[in-house]
Amino acid sequence: MLMGNCLLLILWCLLDKSFVSPMHSSAQSKLGKEHHRGLRDQRRHGLSGLHRVKRGWVWNQFFVLEEYMGTDPQYVGKLHSDLDKGDNLVKYTLSGEGVGSIFTVEPTTGDIHALRSLDREEKPYYALRAQAVDVLTGRPLEPESEFIIKVQDINDNEPKFLEGPYSASVPEMSPVGTYVIQVTATDADDPTYGNSARIVYSILHGQPYFSVDPKTGVIKIALPNMDREVKETYQVLIQAKDMGGQLGGLAGTTIVNITLTDVNDNPPRFAKSIFHLRVPESAPVGSSVGKIKAHDLDLGKNAEVEYSIVPGDSSSMFDIYTDEQTQEGIVVLRKPLDYENRKAYSFKVEASNPHLDSRFLHLGPYKDSATVKVSVMDVDEPPLFSRSSYNMETYEDTPMGIVIGAVTAEDLDIGDSPIRYSIEWRKDDENYFDIDPVEGTITTSEALDRERTAKHNITVVATKVNNPLLYSRVSVTISVLDVNEFPPELSHPYEAFVCEDAKVGQVNRIYH
Repeated sequence: MLMGNCLLLILWCLLDKSFVSPMHSSAQSKLGKEHHRGLRDQRRHGLSGLHRVKRGWVWNQFFVLEEYMGTDPQYVGKLHSDLDKGDNLVKYTLSGEGVGSIFTVEPTTGDIHALRSLDREEKPYYALRAQAVDVLTGRPLEPESEFIIKVQDINDNEPKFLEGPYSASVPEMSPVGTYVIQVTATDADDPTYGNSARIVYSILHGQPYFSVDPKTGVIKIALPNMDREVKETYQVLIQAKDMGGQLGGLAGTTIVNITLTDVNDNPPRFAKSIFHLRVPESAPVGSSVGKIKAHDLDLGKNAEVEYSIVPGDSSSMFDIYTDEQTQEGIVVLRKPLDYENRKAYSFKVEASNPHLDSRFLHLGPYKDSATVKVSVMDVDEPPLFSRSSYNMETYEDTPMGIVIGAVTAEDLDIGDSPIRYSIEWRKDDENYFDIDPVEGTITTSEALDRERTAKHNITVVATKVNNPLLYSRVSVTISVLDVNEFPPELSHPYEAFVCEDAKVGQVNRIYH
């Protein structure tokens, strides 16, 4: 391997003019017989005569392969001066970066070797200085010259995705060719030499959903109608391969996690066509009757649902609104219910999306409908009096036990329970009246005196026999009528006088 590398470098030096062009002006004329004379002149005059002596360095740049794995030092190149005629009178010296530790020169032949393996990515070149010296006097034969030893790149670095793994998102249902993300790999090899750093991108996993541009690393949608509701996330494996993707190139990979974001491509749908709800007849106005729901496969605002009741026979009895948290339709009562009057209601509800996407309207109407049937449940209610209040009259001299009026209550429930009546007395009330517990007739139990109490207010209670906890109250006002039971009397005694000659019918005085 060492011999092969040396032959390659020597051949390269012969073919490339850069290896034979001097960094300083060089004398390429033949010295011939003047060589020994020149050496004598230099020994005689020293460095003061160097400007008059032509010299010819045959290098200005050398190359050394990086990562050299041979057991012997790697041959780099050869120093040579036109003053060197092979008589061992010229000695070559090196100075500069790495001399002694990395590079060494054979003093008599000018052969340069690298003592250890080099890494171009660590240091791409070394600047050195060369000198040709008279062996006998130790004095320089020519001015010192600089040259470069460049570390020749080999493909020893794979491409790397420094920013991976990647995350990206793209709307679902996007057309083919939609941009998703661009990935970038870097290669530490020399981009100016060969194909070591020329990268080609490809997809190892993620087809046929996505594609990648082999030159730019741009990832795009490759399959139409990708539906988030079918599959939301994808993990794509991207490879970057150097050497232009050719066989033998090094490769690196990265993962790209791609999420499909939601668009409004699904209408709301009721899970069933009929919803059955039950509500007690005693439910107050404004209370919730029940919930229904239309499901939307989309997310966020795209899944918001608005509910409305289609006008009809029962639509005025109920209303509906959307629960913003659950997107359920809450049915509420608008008017009182009465089981004995109507036992069931039926109406139609529509569910629709408030936020539409014009791109998908061709798929059909973004709404759905269902029928809601509400059953009114019977509630055991208290008795109902025939009037909200009662007014009765009786004379003050009415005998005890005489009926002065009656109240009536009935059970409107299906069971039609018997009713029992009673008078609700307060602590300081006087018991002037009785009531028949079955008939509801009111009688006097004490003599009434209009001059003492002209009106009596009592409260009658009607209780269901089948459920004594259910009862109703009604106010009864009894007015006591006057009876002419007292003759008139003078307010105090009076004395009257009359003349003896008074005529018949003559008024003498008026008394009050």
